[in-house]
Amino acid sequence: MADLVVFAYDGSDLARAAIAEAGRQLGAGRDALAVTVWQPFDVGFVPARELEINAAQTEDVRRAAAQTAAEGAALAEAAGFHAEGMEINAAPTWKAVVDVAERRNASLIVLGSHGRTGLPGVLLGSVAGAVAAHSGRSVLISHRR
Repeated sequence: MADLVVFAYDGSDLARAAIAEAGRQLGAGRDALAVTVWQPFDVGFVPARELEINAAQTEDVRRAAAQTAAEGAALAEAAGFHAEGMEINAAPTWKAVVDVAERRNASLIVLGSHGRTGLPGVLLGSVAGAVAAHSGRSVLISHRR
């Protein structure tokens, strides 16, 4: 894939908004990869189509992550990208996103920011902030409006 855009897609409204924003900012025709990162027990994403899953069942979580990544790819297609989805079992989430972007030689990483500040931001961390801090790639962070 030439000029690849990696979307960190967790199924949230913010992730959807980030894909739409990238479509407006970048225009149509670029290749894209919608990446959903998951872990058993601590799922780490909002399942597509509000699927009910047992977080202790690894195969259930993997299947839901694959469906969520496919949903992200469909949104990217609708925004004008040539997209595919990918699910990854990894922790921490930010590292998985950065590693995929490196392996695929992406030109840009796109993700939404939940905008956590204060104590919640310190305790929960920020995937967007960590991706921006650790990636050598350009990062587009879409914020809540």
